[in-house]
Amino acid sequence: MTLAAPISGAHAAPAVAGHPALRTRRRDSALTDIARKVETGERLTVADGAVLFATPDIHEVCRLADMVRRRLHGDAVFYNINRHLNYSNICALSCKFCAFHRKKDQDGAYEHNLDDIRVEARKARESGATEMHIVGGLHPWLPFSYYTDMLRAIGEEAPQIHIKAFTAVEIVHLQRISKRGGDGYEGVLAVLRDLIAAGLGSLPGGGAEVFDDRVHDEAFKGKIRSDQWLDVHRAAHELGINSNATMLYGHIEERSERLHHMELLRLQQDHTLSAWADAQGIAKDATGAVVLTGPAANYPNERLPMPGSRGLKTGYFQTIIPLPFFPNASELEYLPGPTGLENLRTLAIARLMLDNFPHVKAFWIMQTLPMAQLELQAGADDIDGTVVWYDITKAVGEGNHQETSVGDLARAIREAGFTAVERDTVYRRVERDAKTGAWQSAGA
Repeated sequence: MTLAAPISGAHAAPAVAGHPALRTRRRDSALTDIARKVETGERLTVADGAVLFATPDIHEVCRLADMVRRRLHGDAVFYNINRHLNYSNICALSCKFCAFHRKKDQDGAYEHNLDDIRVEARKARESGATEMHIVGGLHPWLPFSYYTDMLRAIGEEAPQIHIKAFTAVEIVHLQRISKRGGDGYEGVLAVLRDLIAAGLGSLPGGGAEVFDDRVHDEAFKGKIRSDQWLDVHRAAHELGINSNATMLYGHIEERSERLHHMELLRLQQDHTLSAWADAQGIAKDATGAVVLTGPAANYPNERLPMPGSRGLKTGYFQTIIPLPFFPNASELEYLPGPTGLENLRTLAIARLMLDNFPHVKAFWIMQTLPMAQLELQAGADDIDGTVVWYDITKAVGEGNHQETSVGDLARAIREAGFTAVERDTVYRRVERDAKTGAWQSAGA
């Protein structure tokens, strides 16, 4: 979805949460107690989440989410210069929702060799990218050495670039083919240690789909379940690297199952951030909830974890990325997929429910850039990056070459009413030389 021209004022996203007319509306009375909790920094319950999904007052849901994101980030919206690499679409699984996977002799099947990967790394370096985002299918025959060699090759060609690579599903696959450390948690740790030694910097959030056994068995049987996915990210955090989390919605799951997914994520994040919160003097309730989204008075020191923060000895979940399901060319193509309004509501609720996640991303590739502009006013503070190639899925009618420029991203952010801020993968601000484009991360 290359933006050939700037987004004109006529097509810019209208204000949602901040429009003066909305401040005089009559609020759904079912949201009164929820609004009080959000305003005071009290954690919402799963029952509260159900009310947010059911209410006809979408404006109030967006207003509350917008209030939270402004508490956390002011008017800043983050983007990065990145390049996606899908090293192979050959996959041992056949998930019903996936139009990406191929079998080895199927039309369109591919796998990149190390020379191909070196070329992509050089292109990323020459474009000024700060990140390479790498995921692929569960290839049945590639050896574990392919993956460590891939990381080392990228590091040799582009030593400054952060490598964000391999979903939890891929990590478990690599554990199985490498036979490192056995089949359990120790094996995951062993594989991650090898990958980190080869250059891995963080994990993406893919492969989570929806944490529910019913949905799992119907839509992606054979894929790892929620406990394994969470264990991989727990291991990554234990080893000191950050990760992200996704939620694929709008297929066969129910809204209640989306809320269960969010609940499992925030409970794990509570545990991960507990010692950091204690060091920062952030009060926790009787359940140990670490809430980052309350009023400023609740945070005597740092509100948000960052690499190097006092009391932080682990990695953590940085970002939740709600992903709408595109049914085209999948086994579930008979489904309609979510509406734009459902996308807006789901992202806003994710911002409100995941009160211990620093960031919420409106992934423009799957949301479209105009929809992402709206979502910036409903809880999102990140719009992802320049991308270039993205094979996993795409909006209807779009090809794999889905690239936009820094100028167009920044313009879209400004037209939505925010200030564009370039970040690196761990959300440090990027400082660039205006003449050469050379960059460094602030505080690195």
